[in-house]
Amino acid sequence: MSTTLSPSAAPAPASSRLRESALYEQVAERLRARILAHTLPPGSWIDEQALAAEFGISRTPLREALKVLAAEGLVTMKLRRGAYVTEVSERDLTEVYHLLGLLEADAAATVAEAATDAQLAELQALHDLLEKSVNDRDAFFRANEQFHLKLLQIADNQWTQAMVGDLRRVMKLNRHQSLFKQGRVEASLDEHRQIMQALKARDGARVKRLVERHIKQGREAATLS
Repeated sequence: MSTTLSPSAAPAPASSRLRESALYEQVAERLRARILAHTLPPGSWIDEQALAAEFGISRTPLREALKVLAAEGLVTMKLRRGAYVTEVSERDLTEVYHLLGLLEADAAATVAEAATDAQLAELQALHDLLEKSVNDRDAFFRANEQFHLKLLQIADNQWTQAMVGDLRRVMKLNRHQSLFKQGRVEASLDEHRQIMQALKARDGARVKRLVERHIKQGREAATLS
């Protein structure tokens, strides 16, 4: 005896499920951009009704998007009060920078020991961009981030990349980035020069120490808004 599914029990078409998934991801991306640009500043309440009306969507994909951002540490869900942009404390910054130092230093050691000459050339090109951007702090910040992300990409550990991605997003909740402190750009560039030299020398132990110090110096220069 065969059993026939009723129309109400039939699974939704795959295309429909994909569109629904893409919608909350797009909403998450828009909100993430606003949070990191501080258009939605730390501590601010997220008005779900207003955002749903602005985006022309129901609150279901919006809430799914907020769950994604909460998992990334960008949003804090408060019982019976709704969603808020996460506020970063001094302790948060210290813990984030500490973990960044450990993870990125380990990745840098891997790169020094295992990267191809072509991959080191990619890092050198990004370092050259840093050198050229020293008088443009916004450009320097972008090149600095590209260098660190390229280092992780070359180390090729997906778990490290995922963790560092989350940590860097939380770090960006701090309105005043460490590179914008007086003298920090020049100090950061000098640290990068030493890191690049150690990478090219294939000195894993030295580059590990240098990256840990580089991240620590960044923490000491960072202040809360």
